[in-house]
Parts: sequence; structure tokens; C-alpha cells
Amino acid sequence: MDRGLLVIGFGSTLRRDDGVGPAVAGAVEELGLAGVSTLCCTQLTPDLADPLSRAGAAVFVDASVERAARVRLRRLDPQGSGQVLGHAADPRGLLGLALGVYGRAPEAWMLTIPVRDLGFGDQLSDTARLGLGKAVRAVRALHRRLLSRGRP
Repeated sequence: MDRGLLVIGFGSTLRRDDGVGPAVAGAVEELGLAGVSTLCCTQLTPDLADPLSRAGAAVFVDASVERAARVRLRRLDPQGSGQVLGHAADPRGLLGLALGVYGRAPEAWMLTIPVRDLGFGDQLSDTARLGLGKAVRAVRALHRRLLSRGRP
């Protein structure tokens, strides 16, 4: 079992700021933090339940079009797995699927980054780039907090 921190960055890298989730996961990967692994994907799919079930903790990272002007980290609880059968899954539904199929779900958080441009292209806006840096710092702080509790 892996039992480390799994960072899942999701969003389309072809829709400008929507790619900030994968960009954060890539930046975290480059840090080489002990016990941290990353996954990048366009959308959340049921196959992610397996690596989630083996993680000690997980962070889902995504763009947010809400008017909130800050990077936001909030706790997630598993939810019924029925929401993973559509076009894209909800993180809580994936946690519920991991729990239902594999018997465990990790402690998990949703990290959202404010964005402003979802047009076609592969460059992040200034807003998303600023959020990217804050999000990476939030993942590092969470990692330190987990380590202080004796968890990777």
C-alpha cells in the first residue's frame, strides 16, 4: 500500500486556466517531496478509485470560476458513488467509490484556484499563475502538517 499523499490535478490543458490543476500537480511533482505522488488528468474518472484507496491522504486540485478571489483548501468526505457514472466524477463520489469497492478512502481535500480565462489555448492567465504558486505552497503546508502527525 502506498499510504502517502496523492495530489490529483485535473482540468483541460487546452482551455487556458482550466489547466491550472494539472500545472499544480506538475509543480508539486518537481518538488520531489517524500511520500508525495501526483496524477494529472483531464477529468476525474472511476479508475482513480484504486490509487485513492491506496493513498494515506489526497488533494484534488481544480480551477474555480467562482468569484472567490483566493485559493481555497477544504476538507472532503466520501459520498455515494453514484456520481462517478456520468461524464465526469465528483471527488466526493470517487472517495465513496474507493470506500465501497476497496474498503477504504483517504483523508481528502479539495484545492480550488480562482481563474478568469477558459478560452482555447495553453497559457495560464496572470490570475491562474498567481494561484498556482499559492496552491503549491498550500500543498507543501498540508504535507508538513501530515508529517507532523506522523503521516507522509
